[in-house]
Amino acid sequence: MTHPIPFARMNGLGNEILVADLRGTSARVAPEAARALAVRSETHFDQIMAIHDPVTPGTFAYVRIHNADGTEAGACGNGTRCVVQALAAETGRRDFVFETRAGLLEAFERADGLVTVDMGLPRFDWQAIPLAEPFADTRAIELQIGPIDAPVLHSPSVASMGNPHAVFWVSGDVWSYALDRFGPILENHPIFPDRANITLARVTSAGSMDIRTWERGAGLTGACGSAACAAAVSGARTGRTGRTVAVAVPAGGELLIEWRGDDHVLMTGPAEWEWSGTLDPATGAFARDEAPAEARA
Repeated sequence: MTHPIPFARMNGLGNEILVADLRGTSARVAPEAARALAVRSETHFDQIMAIHDPVTPGTFAYVRIHNADGTEAGACGNGTRCVVQALAAETGRRDFVFETRAGLLEAFERADGLVTVDMGLPRFDWQAIPLAEPFADTRAIELQIGPIDAPVLHSPSVASMGNPHAVFWVSGDVWSYALDRFGPILENHPIFPDRANITLARVTSAGSMDIRTWERGAGLTGACGSAACAAAVSGARTGRTGRTVAVAVPAGGELLIEWRGDDHVLMTGPAEWEWSGTLDPATGAFARDEAPAEARA
C-alpha cells in the first residue's frame, strides 16, 4: 500500500467531487483507484481533482482531473471551484493560478464565498474541439439521433472548453428526453474522436437557460461547469442569448456564466465541503476522519 493522502468529498452545485492532495509526493491517482472509489456510494464522484506540486513557475499547483471511468479530463469548472475553496480554507489566500492538461486556469474566492473561475477561451474550430471531419460552421453540425425524418435530437452546437462539448437545443423540458439512453451513444459517436460531453439546453430568456448533461467518462451528472460554459457561449454564438447567462443545473441552483469581450469565459458559483479522510491513490482504499473537521466557509 502506498502512503495514504488526504482528500475531501465536496460538491459544486451537486457535481460530486473528490479533492485529493498529492503535493509533496510523486504519486498519481491510478485509474483502478478512481474506478474503485467511483463504485462505492460513500465516495462516488463525477471527478477527482488531484492537486500536485506546481510544474510551471507562477502557478500554485498542477491539477490532474480524473473521471469516474478512470480516464482523464482537461477541465472541470465545478471541481476547480471546490479546489479553490479547499485551498483558501487551508492557506487564507483567495487568488490562485492552476495548471491543467487544458492549460492555465485563474480562479478566486469572492468575499461572499462564491468562487469565480476563468475558464479561458472557448474553441470553435472543428480541429480544436476536435471533430473527425471538417465543419466550417460549428454553431450547428450535422448530427442527429432518432428517425431521419423526425429526429429526437439534431444539429448541436459544438465547442471545446478544454474538453469537447455538444449542445443540443430543445424546446421542451430537458427532463423529457431519455438522456440516459442517448448520452452514451452520442458521447461515443465517431464524429467525436476524443468522445464528448452531451448537453440538452432549453433557453428560458435572453439571460437564462436550463441544461442537463451526460458527462464524458462520468455519465449523468447533477451539474457540469464546462458544459454550462459551452452552452452559454453557444447560446450567444447562435443569437439565442446574450453573453451573460444564468445556467440552471439539474441538482438545483445556477451558475453565472459571463463571456467577456476579451473572449474569456468566467464561471461563478458555490462549492460545498462535505467530509474528509485519507485514501490510497494506488488502490482507492480510504478511511474517513474520525472527528468531523471544522465547517468550511
